[in-house]
Amino acid sequence: MPEERGTYYITTPIYYASGKLHIGHAYSTVAADALARFKRMQGLKVRFLTGTDEHGQKIQKRARQAGVAPQQFVDRIVQDILHLWDVLHISYDDFIRTTEERHVKVVQEVVSKLWEQGDIYKSTYTGWYCVECESFWLPRQLQEGLCPDCGRELEKVTEESYFFRMSRYAEPLLQHIRTHPEFIQPESRRNEVISFIEQGLEDLCISRTTFDWGVPIPWDRSHVVYVWLDALSNYISAIGYTRDPDLFAAYWPADVHLVGKEIVRFHAIIWPAVLMALGLPLPRQVFGHGWLVLEGGKMSKSKGNVVDPLVLVDRYGVDAVRHFLLREIPFGSDGTYSEEALIARTNADLANDLGNLVHRTLSMVERYLEGRIPVPGHLHRIDQELRETLAAAAAQVQRCMDELRISDALASIWEVVRAGNRYLDRTAPWSLFRHGDVERGGTVLYNVCELIRITAVMLTPYLVDTPGKIWRRLGLEEDPGSITWAEVGEWGKLPPGLRVRSGEVLFPRIDERRAQSDGRPTSGRLPGGVGE
Repeated sequence: MPEERGTYYITTPIYYASGKLHIGHAYSTVAADALARFKRMQGLKVRFLTGTDEHGQKIQKRARQAGVAPQQFVDRIVQDILHLWDVLHISYDDFIRTTEERHVKVVQEVVSKLWEQGDIYKSTYTGWYCVECESFWLPRQLQEGLCPDCGRELEKVTEESYFFRMSRYAEPLLQHIRTHPEFIQPESRRNEVISFIEQGLEDLCISRTTFDWGVPIPWDRSHVVYVWLDALSNYISAIGYTRDPDLFAAYWPADVHLVGKEIVRFHAIIWPAVLMALGLPLPRQVFGHGWLVLEGGKMSKSKGNVVDPLVLVDRYGVDAVRHFLLREIPFGSDGTYSEEALIARTNADLANDLGNLVHRTLSMVERYLEGRIPVPGHLHRIDQELRETLAAAAAQVQRCMDELRISDALASIWEVVRAGNRYLDRTAPWSLFRHGDVERGGTVLYNVCELIRITAVMLTPYLVDTPGKIWRRLGLEEDPGSITWAEVGEWGKLPPGLRVRSGEVLFPRIDERRAQSDGRPTSGRLPGGVGE
């Protein structure tokens, strides 16, 4: 388990730098961010890696069309990606680019080692190639002669290439998967990978000669390393493989490679086979999450049916977008995106439940207690039940996050929020104050304020602005993100006497008709490229 070494290494896919990213890419990265933030709260030393895949024929072609050098082209795209991660408050510890010298050197060292030990050989490749998807396809995989992913025409390619003897590692890999059921998750992805391997693994083409925008093969510079061996090596180049043994030992093997389900095969077959050839431990888990799909199918830059997360954040706020991505879809399953669903989720969870609980509670403190957190009195059974609900939810959140069930974790937190609203309805503090029972009314409001304080802490891995806003309204000046997960269950830490401020509601209800008619599109073809 990761706790044994006190570190946690989580990675996203590195995103192809051919164009701006869409909400599906944001989904992967926000999920990884929530997991990284949670593990930091647990006291682990986290290494959260994301980055960009910047080589390949498609980028060279796009750069030529734009009239710029490939490096200049990807530099522009990377700035857009970094801006998006900044807007979404992604707390990555490292951002790896495959054009960086630290990465290029490791890729060349990897292929050289494999060449020297006989795991790479030269031959000729003939097959169908999709430039847009950077993928080779077998005749049986084509759909009416077209690319099965993007539907475009394919090129018949025959060229001299270097091959990695992946077939050599089929049986050891299959044995590892069968004896480590946690290695590939969810289970449906594991079954797919096992089935694929059992059909027989072919050796892997790992070089190209028809373009030169890539990492040169050290002993044959007419070849460049083909996309997957180059891209996948980022997971070890970023933590000092062959360069920084202490850093590498601290974080490898990775605890989880978080990827979209469409690239599980590359991460659960190609990458482990390469690691076996290098004599390195395999990652502890490859988790293939589902897609955000539109009514027209999978969201894809290649298809042009994408949603721009920057527009959504501008319209609804970063926490509404993050909450929707993390809460709406059971992690690992596909989910349908629509702006109507985002609005409904925001109104139900953030406005009706959380926002209402905070506003009605602090308004009563201002009205009945001169705006000061009261001193709690004797506890009744209903008060104890509220505490028990909170403790049970905190334990459930930890179990869910350890199992990468992010949506379920948030559902458990919302059980606490709804329990707070039910508690107010059942205890009716407004009636207690009207009948002169100030002590009992004060105890009830203290309990809810304390519940709100702890809930804000529990939300810090998921929402980035709201927890701090809640704490400031409670009169707390500290950062709720500084509280460890072990402290979540410590009831009674809210100091009496603090001055609260109810302020405006945290999340005003969204008028769906107004949101849909303001003239700003959230979906459609994005400028800057059509790569995945």
